[in-house]
Amino acid sequence: MDERLIESLAAAVRAAPDDLTLRLHLAGLLVDAGRGPDAIAHVATVLAADPESVEARELMGRAMGSAPVAGPPTAEAPSPAEQPDPAEAPSPTTFDWHAAESDLGETVGPMFVDGSTEDPGPAAYDAETAGVRLADVGGLTEVKKRLEASFLAPLRNPELRALYGKSLRGGLLLYGPPGCGKTFLAKAVAGELGASFLHVSLADVLDMYIGQSERNVKELFEVARSSAPCVLFLDELDAIGGKRSLNRSSGARTTVNQLLTELDGVGSDNEGVFVLAATNHPWDVDPALRRPGRLDRTLLVLPPDREAREAILRTHLRDRPVERIDTRRLAKATDGFSGADLAHLCESASENALMESVGSGQVRMIGMADFDQALSEIRPSIGPWMETARNVALYANASGEYDDLATWLRKKR
Repeated sequence: MDERLIESLAAAVRAAPDDLTLRLHLAGLLVDAGRGPDAIAHVATVLAADPESVEARELMGRAMGSAPVAGPPTAEAPSPAEQPDPAEAPSPTTFDWHAAESDLGETVGPMFVDGSTEDPGPAAYDAETAGVRLADVGGLTEVKKRLEASFLAPLRNPELRALYGKSLRGGLLLYGPPGCGKTFLAKAVAGELGASFLHVSLADVLDMYIGQSERNVKELFEVARSSAPCVLFLDELDAIGGKRSLNRSSGARTTVNQLLTELDGVGSDNEGVFVLAATNHPWDVDPALRRPGRLDRTLLVLPPDREAREAILRTHLRDRPVERIDTRRLAKATDGFSGADLAHLCESASENALMESVGSGQVRMIGMADFDQALSEIRPSIGPWMETARNVALYANASGEYDDLATWLRKKR
């Protein structure tokens, strides 16, 4: 009967959760039935709504197996004659907090503070291992020779370097039209040196908060020094180290200042850190970055020549189902194409064959007809860059730093 009454009252409380009298009645029945923990939740709800309820406090004490919870002090205290004899009063049962804590098991630490001394995990910037060598770069024979003479040979021969007093200070700036393999060349240099490779782009440096971009530059150089020997590659240098005279943002100017400090500042020890940079627009780079001791060696990376284009095409067709592809004729027909353009040409020819196979339901090989169709739709992407470069070579080359670019542009006419 009691259990049925408790269930009925519980259903009534669920239907009318704000009825405190009904909830207290249910709590009293639960306590009488020996279900104190179930009664505590109901009594706590009543106390939250009416903290001075004497009946709720008494029920809470009974539910917890202790004396009633003391209420607020009253204005009239009982006289000493009315006080019960301490010897006759039953001793209240105290709550054993130590036993309660032991029942909980392992102590849970505060949120957001773990206090652990374990390794927090990988750093924000990690140097990778370069898995390519210069032999993996198709063509670009003249570029490889200049890399060997101006950068790699002194690094590989420390005795001869000491004999001739060759300094390792400074870095190398690769420039040229987009999509011609500057980033791949930088990785290949790291592979030749057996050094780790740290690729730095604008997203690694730029930050919206004042002073954070400079801290990012400092941290990147610290990672490179701790990973030495390391090739630190600054991609799109004109975005990271643009001319300060053209920057209206003080944050951009101070970022360039920090970069200059890290390259050859008094407190910067860059032993074993080889700085390479790449840009499509070297004329937009701050001149201070290109003075001796910083990025003082410059190398023009041009679109691939005929032999290089043929090698690049063979590389991209190596794992594709091709049939009677005349790479020599394709290399001749793609004069002025960058490496990225050639990769796009192979993708387009493969797409033509794939779509025809889907339509016919029969798989076929990639043939020259697919490349002829792709060639009719694709044009070299370096045209806009060449227009800008021609203006620079004609009207902004008083110092002669772009003579090699001017010579190449004259041949392209």
